[in-house]
Amino acid sequence: MIRPLALITGASAGLGAAFAWAYAERGHDVALVARRLDRLEVLAHALTAAHGVQALPIQCDLGAWEAHKTVLGALGERAGSVDVLVNNAGFSLAADFDVAPWERQRDLMMTMIVNAAGLAHGVIPGMKARRSGAIITVASLAGFAPGVAGHTLYPAAKSFAIKFSQALHAELEGFGVKVTASCPGFTRTEFHTANGTQALMDRTPGFIWQSAEQVVQGALAANDRGQTIHVPGLHNRIAAFALQCLPTSWVALLARRAEGRYKTGP
Repeated sequence: MIRPLALITGASAGLGAAFAWAYAERGHDVALVARRLDRLEVLAHALTAAHGVQALPIQCDLGAWEAHKTVLGALGERAGSVDVLVNNAGFSLAADFDVAPWERQRDLMMTMIVNAAGLAHGVIPGMKARRSGAIITVASLAGFAPGVAGHTLYPAAKSFAIKFSQALHAELEGFGVKVTASCPGFTRTEFHTANGTQALMDRTPGFIWQSAEQVVQGALAANDRGQTIHVPGLHNRIAAFALQCLPTSWVALLARRAEGRYKTGP
């Protein structure tokens, strides 16, 4: 039996793992991409045991040059038959631009922009040929916001994810390929632990947080109905509306007042 294949980056935890569970529940085989092979193997075993699907762990650092080729090469013959691509891998650097090492800034752009686009470029021809497919990119509310001090490249990378998704939607809707940018706000994952801001995040009100499963189910439902931009949660949709509709100078002023809460550097 040949099952549809979902390729998911950043799959070792958080949103990536939640996407893997969601697609395995739908009967998809899953290709799981991340740096931490041990976590991928545990997840792959659990998915196969629970849903009887094939789960392929692919250890890869998407911050490396041409890493998308490593991923597609690991898929072998199935590289041309990817039915779902979830570009989820990403991170932020909670410091001013010149404080964080250039190598980490470069890795952020490689992970969230260059190799994400490379994976899409690699799987789209097969989707077009089959006249079906799905591409979900995890963007963020930050993609609608002006740049502020700290996390310098993160809003720019997430804005790219939104615009890239809109462009792919325009190009692929006639081929039966559905493209969605998921733009969550605060989500309970390991993201803030990784960038050193968890203690700061713990001060934020609990009502603004969503679980990874809530975000993923919303993203899948949005993609199923062909929605290009999805913002999960009413409070996040209100924030997205304000970010896009209020004068940029007002939004920038509010963002500047809050910027110190979310970075660890000077």
